[in-house]
Amino acid sequence: MHATTFEYLKPTETQIEQMAEMRKAAADFAAAMDKILPDGPDKTYAMRKHREVAMWANITITRNADGSPRI
Repeated sequence: MHATTFEYLKPTETQIEQMAEMRKAAADFAAAMDKILPDGPDKTYAMRKHREVAMWANITITRNADGSPRI
């Protein structure tokens, strides 16, 4: 892991815009999942994993493949 893995990493203005775009796409997909999938433990699991993936997408925007900050 990179030395900054557990430190706060302030995103750049461009990264903030990219993160907002990803959050919108994730929210749209979550709304479709909520509308289409039947309630139950599988839907709950899928929604939780989708939330996790959305968070990882934002992390990916701010870090290089080696974990170092993208500045």
